[in-house]
Amino acid sequence: MNRNTAAWLLTAPALIPVLILFFGGFGLGILQSFSFFPLIGLDTPNFSAYTEVLAEDELLLSLVLTLLVSLSATFLTIALAVTAALALRSAERGRRGILFLFQFPITVPHVIIALGALLLLSQSGFAARLTAFFGIISDSTDFPVLVNDRLGLGIIYVYLWKQIPFIGIIALSVLQSMGNDYEELARSLGAKQSQVLFHVILPLMRPALLPGSVLCFAFTFGSYEVPFLLGRSYPSMLPVLVYRYFTNFNLVQRPLAMALAVLITLFLLVTVILYKKFLGGRNRL
Repeated sequence: MNRNTAAWLLTAPALIPVLILFFGGFGLGILQSFSFFPLIGLDTPNFSAYTEVLAEDELLLSLVLTLLVSLSATFLTIALAVTAALALRSAERGRRGILFLFQFPITVPHVIIALGALLLLSQSGFAARLTAFFGIISDSTDFPVLVNDRLGLGIIYVYLWKQIPFIGIIALSVLQSMGNDYEELARSLGAKQSQVLFHVILPLMRPALLPGSVLCFAFTFGSYEVPFLLGRSYPSMLPVLVYRYFTNFNLVQRPLAMALAVLITLFLLVTVILYKKFLGGRNRL
């Protein structure tokens, strides 16, 4: 018995149930997306769920909001994570403690952070009451709308709080592994600090940052719990729209949920394929 066969046999008890549950659920979802749901009398597969969900008035607004939140959170994450990594690399005192605090948000679930943001940043939350108490604003209702807002600022804030440490640790490990030789060489040739950053540091970090950014975008685009807690009911982000269809008491809405979920999955799959085709090959040092 060779090593590959032994590895498959040893992992089979854990791998087989996962594959059955994942592909079984995925296959069932695809069947329901084609309006094949015998439980409620839908026993003829067709594309009616796709045509109906694509004709929804809210779909375009939800897509725009989802793209806005996902792209904003991803770009801000990369910018702030690189900045934090550069600052951590140059820190001299208390670096270990700062690094521990920096990594701490990774261990906290998104739902906990979303609930914390709701208690802290809502117009009836702690920050609003505190600023009203000190006379900074006349009433808590004058506090800026940072959750349940039309731009999804509260949603972006939660994703930044979680994703900046994740990307920052990746960026910091790249900075530590490449050392200072390239930067010193560029400075000795007369490069300014901005030129060193954009023409030396960032190109060397790109092979690690791009896969992380695609992962952040895909997660933000497909996650529903944070938008559900901190977003508006209309228009809602696409995953929340899926959840609304899925939990509707009228089971006729179930194929709509599955159709929209399949469309989201296809969009993210195409995004990853395009990344691999146009950017993946350039990520090698």
